[in-house]
Formats: sequence, structure tokens, C-alpha cells
Amino acid sequence: MRLSGKKIMKTPREILLEQHQAAAPKLDAIRREVVSTECRDGRCVAVPKFRVADTATLPILIWRELIFPSRRIWAGLATAWLMIFAVNFSLRDHSPAAARKSASPEIFMSFRQQERLLAELTGPDDWRIAEPPKKFSPKPRTEITKLLTA
Repeated sequence: MRLSGKKIMKTPREILLEQHQAAAPKLDAIRREVVSTECRDGRCVAVPKFRVADTATLPILIWRELIFPSRRIWAGLATAWLMIFAVNFSLRDHSPAAARKSASPEIFMSFRQQERLLAELTGPDDWRIAEPPKKFSPKPRTEITKLLTA
């Protein structure tokens, strides 16, 4: 290719296309042959489309698309959860004292005795009685109302 005495450089893409242009008719013939064998007698095998209304095949579709391709990842997650449950179960306190939920009367008596002793040591309970909280009601700010009305 020469234009006005200058030589134009071809890109690598153009060079590859020129080399493989001879193979295009052969590839088209192979493609036609495959399509004719697959669609003989007017029965072409079509790719099934996903239909949301088909609930019978939905679990199979979920299995094929989500779980089966990444089964190693799901197995790893299941193993991790089983290990977490095993560690959690092994760290539980299995002593009989922890299983007992109701407190015995002796414990209540000791608490009352400690309260009486604390009351004797600290003196009168006047300072422990809190005053009721004062109600706070914000008053209107006259400066803002004066600016808005002016």
C-alpha cells in the first residue's frame, strides 16, 4: 500500500486478519454442517430458558447454579460452623451449681444480713433518698422572635 510515495504500516491485527481470512470459508462450512446435524428433521435443540413460575425445577436450578459449582467453599463453611459449635459446646459450664437456677433461702438471708450491717455502718438513710427531678420546660427566646418579627 502506497499513498503518494509514503508507505503505510499495518497493525498486528490487520496482519493476523489477512493470514486467517482464508480460513473463514472453511469455518463457515463446518458451522453449517454442525447446525444441520443438530437441527435435522426440524428438531433443533434449544437452550431452555429460566421460568420463575416453574417451582418444581427451582431447587434443582439452585443446586446447579449456586451450590454445585462452589461445593468446596460450602464444605469449608460447613466445617467452620461445625468447629464453632464444637468449641462453643466444649466451653460451656457443665457444673451442677450452674444448672441450678433458683437461689436458696440461705443466700437471701445472707443478703439481708449484709444489708442490715451496711445500714448500721453508714448511718441514717436520709442522704440516700433522692429528690424528685425538677421539670425543665424551655422558655421562648425573645431575641429570635424579635428578629423574625422585625
